[in-house]
Amino acid sequence: MSLTLPPPGVAVFLMVMVLTAAVYDVRFRRIPNWITVSGVVIGLGLNTFLYRGLPGLVFSLKGLALGFGLYFLLYALHAMGAGDVKMMAAVGALVGWEDWFAIFVLTALLGGILAGLVMLLRGRVKKTIWNLGYILGEMKHGRAAYLTREELDVKSPKSVGLPHGAVIAVGTMFFLAISAHFVK
Repeated sequence: MSLTLPPPGVAVFLMVMVLTAAVYDVRFRRIPNWITVSGVVIGLGLNTFLYRGLPGLVFSLKGLALGFGLYFLLYALHAMGAGDVKMMAAVGALVGWEDWFAIFVLTALLGGILAGLVMLLRGRVKKTIWNLGYILGEMKHGRAAYLTREELDVKSPKSVGLPHGAVIAVGTMFFLAISAHFVK
């Protein structure tokens, strides 16, 4: 896992992109394509320019592929929305695969903490533990839990969830702060 600070232009655009996506996701529960597509295009262009051609393009494409691929699997399981997939692909295109993985780990940890808080504040501890057991049981038998329990489908209005774009923004900002602290 890498903790390298992206070049200043990349870091500034990354902050603007994730914070804009967070605001949209909190307000409208979606991340618009103009944010994610611009992130991918600018990530590919900036890295190609900064790392002098093909090496920069490959660097950016590896991050894009990892971000899109891993989050697409979560989307296929109905655990993430399509905007979240595209957002993490754009983050990967900007920072490359190693920094993307660090952002992913921080986002997952912070998302787990925030989900725990939501669970406690909404009084859903027992229900959440039951749902987790149900999901694991269905996985053991090779079945998708969301097919029989609508509240387990992130696309359902009955599901209880966090705007993941906001969680991605918090994870990314933590990554940038930690990276800045360790860069000498």
